Amino acid sequence: MKRKIFITSIFILAVLLAGVNVAFAHCDTMDGPVVKAAREALDTDNVNLVLIWVQEEDDAEIRAAFNKTLAVRQLGPEAKDLADYWFFETLVRLHRAGEGASYTGLKPAGNESSPAVIAADKALKDGKVKPLLKFLTDAVKNGTTEQYNGVIERKDYEINDVGAGRDYVGHYVKYVHFVERLYDAAAESAEGHY
Repeated sequence: MKRKIFITSIFILAVLLAGVNVAFAHCDTMDGPVVKAAREALDTDNVNLVLIWVQEEDDAEIRAAFNKTLAVRQLGPEAKDLADYWFFETLVRLHRAGEGASYTGLKPAGNESSPAVIAADKALKDGKVKPLLKFLTDAVKNGTTEQYNGVIERKDYEINDVGAGRDYVGHYVKYVHFVERLYDAAAESAEGHY
């Protein structure tokens, strides 16, 4: 039974985290996976390395931008830098649109990412899922416990102390919404890119 709760908790948090791509995006950073793919595509003259990051209906626009970028790169180092950056922006903008997310410009390398994104990428890089599962389990346990304790600490307020009652209700609402978001994320399929 304990194992089932553990696995369910992991699944709920993973699905919940998959749904927060707008808040914790790292695909729009200069050292994120989309720009890394773009650099490799330009260096190897292989547009297919970036087509995987956009929806099929955006292929023509990416191919055209890619070809223009390759042509402009030949004009010198400054032209190369400018063309590359324009291509990165075009690619990331279309990638974000495919996620249903807004594009707010490229972020510098080293820009803060969500700890969940960092842990997810590290698990893939290292080929080890156990540290990620522990990270997610701890996040579910800690978040739920914190929300729960916030309500319990305020539960026995003096009935005529309206301020204390409002404080209780405020924490209760946060707690219930937190649990509800976890449940809703688990009950729906994870939507990411396509």
